Amino acid sequence: MKIVFMGSPDFAVPSLEALVEARFDVCLVVTQPDRRAGRGRRMLPTAVKEAAREHHLPVMDFGKGQRKVVTEAVLAEEPDAVVVVAFGHILREPLLSTPPLGCINVHASLLPRWRGVSPVQYSILHGDSWSGVTIMRMDAGVDTGPILAQRSLGINPEDTAGELLERLAGQGADLLIHTLRNLQNDLIQSIAQGDEGAVYAPKLTKTLSALRWDRDLVTVHNQIRALQPWPGTITYLGETILKVTGSRPKSFHNSARKPGTVLAIESDGLVVACGEGSLLLTGLQVPGKRPLPVAEFLRGFEIRVGDVLRS
Repeated sequence: MKIVFMGSPDFAVPSLEALVEARFDVCLVVTQPDRRAGRGRRMLPTAVKEAAREHHLPVMDFGKGQRKVVTEAVLAEEPDAVVVVAFGHILREPLLSTPPLGCINVHASLLPRWRGVSPVQYSILHGDSWSGVTIMRMDAGVDTGPILAQRSLGINPEDTAGELLERLAGQGADLLIHTLRNLQNDLIQSIAQGDEGAVYAPKLTKTLSALRWDRDLVTVHNQIRALQPWPGTITYLGETILKVTGSRPKSFHNSARKPGTVLAIESDGLVVACGEGSLLLTGLQVPGKRPLPVAEFLRGFEIRVGDVLRS
């Protein structure tokens, strides 16, 4: 089967590598252009571009104003299917309907729940117990196409978005290969999505980062792990910004202290009062420095019992 692959971040790499290992003919890889990143603001390729180069696959950037050029290049390959994984662009006609098997998307949720670009983060943010991957045939809507296959995966209470994304990426890659083989042999009957239960997960922004200590401990804990590693969560001690990189529920019993108050300093973290219950902060970071376990962080930064962290 001849495949054009379109994807960009780390989440997409296992699917590309699974296609190569399963000996599908990946004739072209399309990805986002190189972007500046890191402290030195160097131009860096996407994770998919790096993986494609390792496998000696032809790569093309989908930059600004390049839609027509990319569409013509993809269609010129006459692929049986276009596989799309976290690509970063909405596909349009004639690309959607030209490949015989269609444009096949690997999406990190159990559609129709959490359509959109940040399904994993929003599933954790809202306290979901289950996530999963959906393989669908794309249409003109945003994650509204017919479902070809799904696989459920439980969300562990301590999973961060980064950890859950990594697990889902592997599951999605495996399910993609099974789905393509079944499509090739005409063994799949697609299922149209309904809108019942559909929720949209918009793009993450730093406006979500500020911790609200007046909320209950589970809500605060879910916010911390949902936004890890990006955009992260922040709190203030005086005028100093602190990034919170890890947490665990400590107690469901209410303290008489103001939310945000440091109740105790333990060997594995800070106990902080919430609107309901208390949370153990296990990782902290000063912006520009590396994240540290709290015990190590406190060797170079003073936090005392009774200090109040604020939004």
